[in-house]
Amino acid sequence: MASTPVALGSAYRDFSRAAQGRSPLYVELADGVAQDNEILSLVASLPLEKQQPNLLLGAVKYLYGVARDFAHFRALVLAHWEAISALMQVRRTQTNEPARCATLLPALAHLKQPLALLEVGASAGLCLYPDRYGYDYGKQRIAPPTSLAPVFRCAVNAATPIPTRHVEVVWRAGLDLNPLNCLDENDARWLQALVWPGEGDRERQLAQALAIVRADPPRIVRGDLRWDLKRLATEAPPGATLVIFHSAVLNYVRDPSERSDFATAVGATGAEWIAQEDPDIFATDNQRSWPAGSFFLLTRNGRLLARAESHGASLEWLV
Repeated sequence: MASTPVALGSAYRDFSRAAQGRSPLYVELADGVAQDNEILSLVASLPLEKQQPNLLLGAVKYLYGVARDFAHFRALVLAHWEAISALMQVRRTQTNEPARCATLLPALAHLKQPLALLEVGASAGLCLYPDRYGYDYGKQRIAPPTSLAPVFRCAVNAATPIPTRHVEVVWRAGLDLNPLNCLDENDARWLQALVWPGEGDRERQLAQALAIVRADPPRIVRGDLRWDLKRLATEAPPGATLVIFHSAVLNYVRDPSERSDFATAVGATGAEWIAQEDPDIFATDNQRSWPAGSFFLLTRNGRLLARAESHGASLEWLV
């Protein structure tokens, strides 16, 4: 994102398009911000990495609840900018969407079991527990280990290798520049604030996932994905398949040389590498022109496997 109000307006219009069909309120709010020079100028005064639409919208929701409409949102921003900007300075857009486990699971199930999972950009670690949730793939359902766990629905195409059982996880850990603590109420509220209004069961399922993870909190290490990965990877137990995975992380690593350093670090571990990333960010061995939409490419060791809806709602297997 650029730091001028004009460029920011374009970024908020892009966000509005991404929210189409998912959050009518955020479409309205993003369109409103895109045309409001006063709000754009305020946001442009923040550091570059703090200008994201998700961060502004999440901060307002965290502090003041869901705005009724753009007029209400605008009034909140202008009246409380000092508090909103202060929160944006200390928080990050660390959306921790556990439903992404539904699109990760077919790739994980194909690997030799048991698994040692290491998530990069783990946030609070909710995606480190694919074995603790339930899944509904339409023709195939995998029951959760407990009735208190969420069940994630994921539409799949005929080519998708749908798992028939849970994966076996014997070790799990996360790496993050700013780990969130699932036991901390403020961190949990921040995760809930990042859920877009109008997105069905997402907020309820997030609360269910948090309850599951709080019963067995993960180890999340503060560190840089380029330099601290190898040390953490060495802690994985022998005999388990080490899997390094991430979702929507590389778009925050803007420098191509830093992405290259990360790829080198992953390769040095000898791990299986599973990624869900934006099509224009993560290079695959199968380049093509993709239509606009809110989806990731799912890859294994750089090889394209599938197209996944960004919040786990659908999976289109491509190989």
